[in-house]
Amino acid sequence: MMSAMKSTIPHENKSPAPPPGRRKKRIVLKFGTGILTEQGSPTLDGAQIWKLLRGVAEIQRAGHEVIVVTSGAVAAGLNVMGFSQRPTELAVLQACAAVGQSRLMHFYEQALREWNLHVAQMLVTHEDFSIDQRRSHIDNTLRQLLAAVSVIPFFNENDSVAIEEIRFGDNDALSAQVAILAKADLLILLTSADGLIPPSGEGIVAVVKSMDEVAGFARKEKGAFSVGGMADKLVAVQRAVEAGIETIIANGRKPEQLLELINGQGTGTRFLPA
Repeated sequence: MMSAMKSTIPHENKSPAPPPGRRKKRIVLKFGTGILTEQGSPTLDGAQIWKLLRGVAEIQRAGHEVIVVTSGAVAAGLNVMGFSQRPTELAVLQACAAVGQSRLMHFYEQALREWNLHVAQMLVTHEDFSIDQRRSHIDNTLRQLLAAVSVIPFFNENDSVAIEEIRFGDNDALSAQVAILAKADLLILLTSADGLIPPSGEGIVAVVKSMDEVAGFARKEKGAFSVGGMADKLVAVQRAVEAGIETIIANGRKPEQLLELINGQGTGTRFLPA
């Protein structure tokens, strides 16, 4: 499906400087499982992935640095392993992730070829961020990848050996850890909602200055093929903003607005750094 789509972005290997008056930013994008698969199905959505990767290319073409934290490995492996619903047994989930991770990266690599960009896979665990030597190795590798402007780093939890994100959070916590390690200017959590919905259920909250304002806003529902709900996202948001990183929750089905979000516009919930 993606091979038939053609890019309208010029193919260049060198990232240009940002427009006059704007500085280069380091952006971390988090792709949730719900925006990578067909709605109501565990099948990877090729057209949707292409749109997401087009947004990544546009950010890179605008002169910014972009890092992606991706979920979706378990969902990508469900069909191959013969499941139509997400299983509950941990070992089975890990096996699905082992199968699905390569399929997911193949989709990304295929899509990014449209813009002469390449995938760098970074499989990590939460323990890697808590041990100084491992954290330093991740940091050094990431620096080299970002220096190669035609390479986009993709982080995912190594689900075949770790269980934190496979059971809780759908990589929300991981995205905050990566943003903090990378000293990102902005973390954007892309989900299936336009932003944080207030208790009234009307519209979305546009700007949050203090996490105390929205402590009771999180809803409990989660997707059939994903595990991260809004409560998990708010925990990740709090960690990021406390580290001084502006964070946005926005709709991943609308990746055409990514540059608007980076420039302070667009539709989403913007959490100001502490």
